[in-house]
Amino acid sequence: MTVQTAFRAGLLNPAHPVPEGLTDGHAQPAGRRYGVYRNNVTVSLRDALATGFPSLISLIGRENFDHVARAHLRQSPPTSPLMMHYGAGLPDFVATLEQLEHLPYLADVARIDVAMRQSYHAADSTGIDPTLLQSLDEESLLAARFGFAPSMILLRSQFSIGSIWHYSLRGGDKPSGHPEDVVILRAEYDPEPFILGTGAGDVLHALHSGTPFGEAIELGGEDFDLAALLNLLLSQHAITAVDH
Repeated sequence: MTVQTAFRAGLLNPAHPVPEGLTDGHAQPAGRRYGVYRNNVTVSLRDALATGFPSLISLIGRENFDHVARAHLRQSPPTSPLMMHYGAGLPDFVATLEQLEHLPYLADVARIDVAMRQSYHAADSTGIDPTLLQSLDEESLLAARFGFAPSMILLRSQFSIGSIWHYSLRGGDKPSGHPEDVVILRAEYDPEPFILGTGAGDVLHALHSGTPFGEAIELGGEDFDLAALLNLLLSQHAITAVDH
């Protein structure tokens, strides 16, 4: 193991010994300074995770979150200098923790936090003119395939993740306990999570996968509100192309 490899290996593990031969600027053993630097790195990464996961902090508290974050960062250190992407694997890590298994929805709620950041940093796009859909005849509309903004992200869960997210951070209505689909949309600069109505998740997933409009809306079922879904997507500039 090279000194550089040993230096990196010990940064996130306080039990790891100071690399042999490591000295400070005065050619003295760098034990204490290395310890300070190691602590600073851990704190910085932990704080970066805390910034990216406000819902988790709200749901389990900052002290518990810090324990989870430290365990995660030691297992999964950053692989990119672009820190806005760090923590994408935290929801999967949370799902493996026995001490949090009594809160089975946590991982999916944390995925909203990840998706919010991904949406924020996604490429810009321009939504279609809403009158375009109105100008199509029925046959053309039913055969049309839609293109969507890169910032649009659909999340599907067996838990009330949208309601839990809003309730924990914004004081929304108390979660019902029913499964929810959430779509992250970014009309301008800031993304927003929207809870989809009955059947809308199935329809939107199909449309996003390239299914023609007519086939996709058949998946919504009797209680699906097509007007509500289209109004949401158009008002948030999420539909960027219509191939007819």
